[in-house]
Amino acid sequence: MCMVLAVVLTGVVQGSVGTAWAGQGPPPSERELLFFNHAYGVLDRETADAIEHSAYLRDFANFQVRTTTGSGGQTWTGRYLMGRQTYLELFGVGDLPGQDAAFGSAGMGVSVEEAGDLATVLQRLRDQGTPDPIQFRQTRDFGDGVPVPWFDAVFTTDQYDTFGAWGMEYRPEYFADPRSNTEPAGHPGDVGRERYLSDDYRNHLMRNVAAIRIGVTARDLGATVPLLTAGGFRVHSVPGGVVAQGGGTTIRFDAVARDQVGLRQITMSLNRSVAHQHVERIGRSTLTVGPGPRAVWNFPTTP
Repeated sequence: MCMVLAVVLTGVVQGSVGTAWAGQGPPPSERELLFFNHAYGVLDRETADAIEHSAYLRDFANFQVRTTTGSGGQTWTGRYLMGRQTYLELFGVGDLPGQDAAFGSAGMGVSVEEAGDLATVLQRLRDQGTPDPIQFRQTRDFGDGVPVPWFDAVFTTDQYDTFGAWGMEYRPEYFADPRSNTEPAGHPGDVGRERYLSDDYRNHLMRNVAAIRIGVTARDLGATVPLLTAGGFRVHSVPGGVVAQGGGTTIRFDAVARDQVGLRQITMSLNRSVAHQHVERIGRSTLTVGPGPRAVWNFPTTP
């Protein structure tokens, strides 16, 4: 889904958004509305190609290499590791158009679980001081040239350096299309992440993204925090950046110079505990699985 950034976030200017990194967010009486859905990152070519052809990853996770056609006929080919509720989308340098093709570019989607909750996120953003959140509808073409509404999205700004985050709500038209291969609603208004993803994760080790660490510029961080606080994430400052927690996922943002941005580490929960540690070198990245019920994937910080 990364191309939603290329479609919407087209302005690149210097300076800062001017938003405090660690806003107070909604009071505890307000329920969490947004949950980590997926993140994408642009990696060095060696690592991206190794991921694409890794036999180990096809056993470790529900793994796919897939080309998707979105709004405006734009297409992108990603390497996907999909869990129960969350997933990863990985690219190599040059796979995406424009500035998003560069090493270190990244993005993140956080989504609602109940129909209509994105409208509440929009109102919270306005109440927090984001007067004109940007709204966008992404579509998907399954190959017949007819765009199917996929999800609605909201951004805090149309200006970014190398990272953007968006709130999203899946559309009922997408769930209703049999080609989406989604699950039936668990209850009225169910637009949740588990419904969107298949149950094939059960046949592999990877269960979910438990934590993620990304280097971003100060301006991109300033644009991201308001969305997370509006969605009910618990956000607090740490030395060198910000940590956001919610819905079982911890997101660490390191505020760095532009030449140091990028995906740094992913921690994944597993479907079962493993007795012994396994270390898999994939290109210039290192995936360490176990011991215990988790895996940690470290990525190079230079191209």
